[in-house]
Amino acid sequence: MTEIRHHDVLIIGGGAAGISIAARLTDGADPLDLAIMEPADWHYYQPLWTLVGGGVFERESTRRPMAQVIPPETRWIQDRAATFDPENNRVTTASGDTYSYNYLVVAAGIQLDWHKIDGLEGNIGRQGICSNYSYETVESTWDTLREFRGGKAVFIYPRNPIKCAGAPQKIMWLAEHYLQRQGLRDKSEVHFASSGSSIFGVAKYRKTLERLVEERDIITHFEHILTAVRPEEKIAVFENPEGDQVLELPYDMLHVTPPQSAPDFIKKSPLANEGGWVEVDKYTTQHLRYPNIFSAGDCSSLPTSKTGAAVRKEVPVLVDNLLAHRAGKPLTARYDGYASCPLVTGYGRLILAEFDYDGNPAESFPFDQAQERYSMYALKAYGLPEMYWHGMLKGRA
Repeated sequence: MTEIRHHDVLIIGGGAAGISIAARLTDGADPLDLAIMEPADWHYYQPLWTLVGGGVFERESTRRPMAQVIPPETRWIQDRAATFDPENNRVTTASGDTYSYNYLVVAAGIQLDWHKIDGLEGNIGRQGICSNYSYETVESTWDTLREFRGGKAVFIYPRNPIKCAGAPQKIMWLAEHYLQRQGLRDKSEVHFASSGSSIFGVAKYRKTLERLVEERDIITHFEHILTAVRPEEKIAVFENPEGDQVLELPYDMLHVTPPQSAPDFIKKSPLANEGGWVEVDKYTTQHLRYPNIFSAGDCSSLPTSKTGAAVRKEVPVLVDNLLAHRAGKPLTARYDGYASCPLVTGYGRLILAEFDYDGNPAESFPFDQAQERYSMYALKAYGLPEMYWHGMLKGRA
């Protein structure tokens, strides 16, 4: 019989949420017996991929070895979670090992469903198709942009939810600015095709973005969902939310944000809600049916933007409430849905959108953050990565 290893707290996922939670749980006076289950060799700072795709940074600057970011007091189980048995407090891995726990934290991120767009798989990086949405494909965006000599540049926003909902338009703004700089703007059409009904969900920032759409001559196609590409013809096929085909759009550059969903092993588990996400209370991050299970980050059902900024606010709440439950105390920490979207609108330009569950601005600075500013661009490009590597992942921010 295979030995079952036990840990006080078992964390599934070594992304921003998982590492930050581990850092905080091992930083107290009473460090816990803690393990992280994560199969990857590398940890990525994904918010910088927009600027990699725009040619500002090399992609290698966005990753570090997983072994360097996992807290030294934490055991690293380099394996993939396969099944959950919450009734018996057990997790089984893809290799067949079983682990038990007193507390389980699920922070497994989000799944990119490239296969849901017919004709896309195998064609990223060729025939004008590119994407910032993975480490493997992000360089294709800059390569495609540099080769672009005019024509139609099309940028896709798929059905929600997706990680970093601002990213599909951030690269559009960068590309449009690049075309201006290269003297190609008059030879180009820039299209934004979105499943949504507007350019942004929060009214304060939407007004500014709508003005920029008009000023910079962006052609928008709202309630258009990319369902197929025909790479040899360079045609993108769109449907409306009802599933009716509404447009076949020729392109010379096509930036694809893939459809996304909860990881399959979560969808199939007892932890999931009807949508496939880990079913937690939106304020406490505690599971609605299994009180010794918590979840944060992209795989959780928290109805907020799936961003690193949201994770930064979710994590302290989760840690405080897990420790309170462990001590037999009430769960008093509350997450208000805070999220931030640093909307890059060009080289050296950024609108810092910050808001809560109700779409109310929750801004950090004493000026109008709905205006484009170089200072906020510098914060995203240089300040936030440092805060991430040396603050957030260390449990200090």
